[in-house]
Amino acid sequence: MDARLLADQIPSLRRYARALTGNAWAADDLVQDTLERACSKWRLWVVGSDLRAWLFTVMHNIFASQLRRTPPPHSVVPLDDVAHELQDDADPGRDLGTGLDLQRCLMQLPEEQRAVLLLVTLEDLSYAEVAKVLGIPAGTVMSRLSRARARLHELMDGGASVPNRPGLRLLK
Repeated sequence: MDARLLADQIPSLRRYARALTGNAWAADDLVQDTLERACSKWRLWVVGSDLRAWLFTVMHNIFASQLRRTPPPHSVVPLDDVAHELQDDADPGRDLGTGLDLQRCLMQLPEEQRAVLLLVTLEDLSYAEVAKVLGIPAGTVMSRLSRARARLHELMDGGASVPNRPGLRLLK
């Protein structure tokens, strides 16, 4: 495997990892773990197949394993601690609070919905590619995406901030 091929995928991997974890340090660790696993398992990649999709699959599997081992801590970070990170990429006219709200709302989505939403919207993967990355049917991708978009819209509009858990339904 050519190291340049891997290096070309790092920005996408970092973006997806940051959105999955909600934390720059955890995202960098996840990217590092993904690249290490990819290098050690490079023989599993089929030459000519989509390297990007394979790397996202590796990352998703590592992230899911980490979640099973240790649930992510729910901590509140003061705005001043993250404002400089958000301002680096921000437009001068962009409302900093909106970015924080979106990140907070994304982190409230169940992991399986968040992964589908991020792969489709942030990484611009097709439903078929997302299905392959996550190892689920394309119909499941579409239903998770629909539920994620609806829940995100509800959260951004100030909906109830009840954590999403399997089997938990919000009553209106």
